[in-house]
Amino acid sequence: MTPTLKVSEILEVALYVTDLSAAEHFYTKILGLPLYSKVTGRHIFLRCGDRMVLLFNPEATMNSGDGPLDAPEHGMQGAGHVAFAVRDHEIDLWKEHLTAHGINIEKEICWEGGRSIYFRDPSENSIEIASPTIWGIKEDTFF
Repeated sequence: MTPTLKVSEILEVALYVTDLSAAEHFYTKILGLPLYSKVTGRHIFLRCGDRMVLLFNPEATMNSGDGPLDAPEHGMQGAGHVAFAVRDHEIDLWKEHLTAHGINIEKEICWEGGRSIYFRDPSENSIEIASPTIWGIKEDTFF
């Protein structure tokens, strides 16, 4: 009998960015993600806790076939979206931090279980900072 298979967590997320230097500054200096590796003009890989955020230059990576181990193309057209988890009580601190760096808070939503804020990265990707409680996940089990 075959055991039931399921995926348990997201390991990485990939976004396309139009300016790798601006993206590196935004994600490392403003959001505080540590740089893991980069190939100039091609991609930047960042750590987010035990997970990865992959930022690709679409011109250099779409249909190129020259990636690590010749991985299949995995990209998108237009803006993408990623949500980063924080404790609910930190959301107001994030709003202040982002505003102090000239980043416009596009929307704040009070969900049934928590809150989230939305803003854009330099490539117009939709970035969300949210409490995991918006999905019914207890903060003390998440962090």
